[in-house]
Parts: sequence; structure tokens; C-alpha cells
Amino acid sequence: MKKGLIIKVLAGVLVISLMYIMLKPSPEADIDNEETAIHLDSSQVDTKLLYGFNPDSFYVVEDEIKANQFLADILLKYKIPYPKIDQLVKETKEVFDIRKLAADHKYTLLCTQDSLPKAQYFIYEITRTQYVVFEIGKKVTATRHRKPVKIVTKSVGGIIKNSLYQTMLDIGVNPMLASELSEIYAWSIDFYRVQKNDAFKVVFEERFVDGVSVGIGEIKYAYFKHRKEDNYAIWFEQDQMGDFYDQDNKSLRKAFLKAPLKFSRISSRYTKKRFHPVQKRFKAHLGTDYAAPTGTPIRTVADGTVIAAKYSKYNGNYVKVKHNGTYTTQYLHMSKIKSGIRKGKRVRQGDVIGYVGQTGLATGPHLCYRFWKNGKQVDPYKQKMPASKPISKGNTEKYNEIKRRVIKELDDIKYMN
Repeated sequence: MKKGLIIKVLAGVLVISLMYIMLKPSPEADIDNEETAIHLDSSQVDTKLLYGFNPDSFYVVEDEIKANQFLADILLKYKIPYPKIDQLVKETKEVFDIRKLAADHKYTLLCTQDSLPKAQYFIYEITRTQYVVFEIGKKVTATRHRKPVKIVTKSVGGIIKNSLYQTMLDIGVNPMLASELSEIYAWSIDFYRVQKNDAFKVVFEERFVDGVSVGIGEIKYAYFKHRKEDNYAIWFEQDQMGDFYDQDNKSLRKAFLKAPLKFSRISSRYTKKRFHPVQKRFKAHLGTDYAAPTGTPIRTVADGTVIAAKYSKYNGNYVKVKHNGTYTTQYLHMSKIKSGIRKGKRVRQGDVIGYVGQTGLATGPHLCYRFWKNGKQVDPYKQKMPASKPISKGNTEKYNEIKRRVIKELDDIKYMN
């Protein structure tokens, strides 16, 4: 009697637990909103399926590729002999060369539900969003697929305490957003001089796969307070071209990028007097040093023509670009000059012209960036560069209307701690 009562109580607890699990919101619930529904095709998403298969019909094995692990190491354990594995490799290589399995990438085996399971499908994740399904039957086939991506519109604001990246990590934002912001403001903000108490607000799209962030989508608009100056970025299309414009109806795009490297830190700035680490004496340093790992791509800051691409004792491998009758830039200590970059070559803003190194008179890998105006070396960060075409008169009213709405929305975003 007592034993039966205990069984009934346990059964009741089990039922309640199952109900709780079924009714409990999933960890991805915060991701789903009206914006997501617009971006998602619900017919493509079924959380009960595993890569489009019903997992209840299989014995499922999930793991990651180990270092130096081959397909045979995996399939032999699940009754797939060498001849069939060899057939699989040969007949599916046009879809995906299975010899290129990468360590730490996830794979899944769907096997028969026998006492000795036999693999029927091998599924390999090429990236977070792409995977390939290998069917192992009388015939072998391979098909590529994409996982459904949830696109969520978010808004966030933060006050910088140390670095932009760290601030985004601290407030729980994908730090890839910092990279996207630096590209939008590449012409107007020197991200290597971002200071404590600078601030940002941004409305952007973030992409999720299986509830995990896989990247930043479009930035809709943004605000960056740098050195107590307001910098708005508002997307607008005119003349069939879209670009970001500021609160003064001017384009953020300018003739010169603020920096020749996308990501690094500045170790030394333009100064008329610096203690030289090699020559052990004070001398003028008429460039800006960017400390960065060897091989970091160096990009030309503006359109121009290469007037020198060679090696010298002190400069090492260097490239010099003449942009117009006023401005010239030079990039020193490269590990190597990019193939094809030579005297007379025409380059466009953002083109890679070489790679960071420590050739010539240098104690460590870095880029020395030099800037000439009318034949005289100057500090590039104190120069006001011409901007691209502003909002036209015919589009002013339309842009101002959008600008008022956007600035109000950005102003309403609260800073996160």
C-alpha cells in the first residue's frame, strides 16, 4: 500500500516537472519579437527537427572534430567499412571535400536504433550558418544547407570606461559591433584616440543562429560622442546611392580615412621631439606609430598614385602615395609590400598596399604613418579634410524629417552600465 502511494507521488512529481519544462520559455525567447517574425520564414523553422530530420527516429551522436581526426576514425565505429568511406570521399568532393574537416567544428551522426547503431547520415558544420549532409546508403550523396538566421533589431548605449571593445563586452553586446562602428566613422573619428567618457548609442541588426549571435547586420543609425563633440550617423539614399550623413547634413565619407589600419593601437604619435629607441637620442618623430602584429594589412587612406615602393636602410620596406597636388602619405617598416604595388600604380582609398613589419630602423612590428601637406610633414589628426557631397537641396526637407525622428530615437536610448 505504502509502496503504491510512493509510486503515485513520484508519478505526480514527474508530470508536474514535465509540464514545467514544456511551459518554461526557451533561452531564445528574448530573441523572438515582431522584428524577428518579419525576417523569419516560419515554414523553415521547426525547433523539433535536427537539420531537417526527426531525431526521435535515430540514434543521435553529436561531437566535435578532434585535431588530426579523420572521417574513418568516426565512421568505422558505426559500421561503415573502409570501401564505403572511400566511396563517400570520392563521390562527394565536388560538394564538399571531406578531407578538409577542421578541428573543433561540430558534427552529428544519425544512426539506426539497433543494438549496434549504423551511421545513415553524417552532418558536418562548415560554419555557424552552413552545414553539409552526407547520406550513407546504397548510394552516397552530399547536399549543402543553410541554417535559418534570426535577425533582431536592437538598440544600445554605453559610456566608454577603458576601450570600446571592453565596454561592449561589459554591457553584454557583441563586440563585433565595435568593428562595424569603426568602419562607419572611419573618416570622422580616430578610434585609436577614443577616450574615457566618450559615449555611443546605436540601433542595429544582430544575426542569431541556434540562439547564438553570429554577427552584426545593418547599422541603421548611430551616435558617437568623442572629445565632447556629437557625431550622428544617419543612413540616407540620394542619387540612387546610400550613405551615412551627420546632423549638419554632411556626408561622413571624406577624402581621407582617419587611420591606415583597421585595428591596432597607437604606440607613438607625431611629435617634434622623441627619444629614439634605437639611436638612443632625442629627435623629431614626424609620423604616427601603430603597433600591430606582423602581417596586419596596411591600407592607403585615400585615392592616389604610388610614387615609391621600395626598401631603404632606415625606412625598411615602404610605400609612398601622392594623392593630389596638396597631400602625400608614406607607410614605413612593412614586412613586405603587397604584390603589384609599384611606382606609377593607381590605388583607391582602402586598398591594401602592404603589411605591418619591423624592417629598417625599428625595434618591433609597427607601422610608421607619415603625412605631407604642400611638401611639409604635418600631424594628420589636426587636418580638416574635405567631405563628399552633402545632402542636396532637393533632398533637404526629406532628410531633415528623417533626421529629427532618428535623433529623438537615439536621444531616448539610455546608457547601460
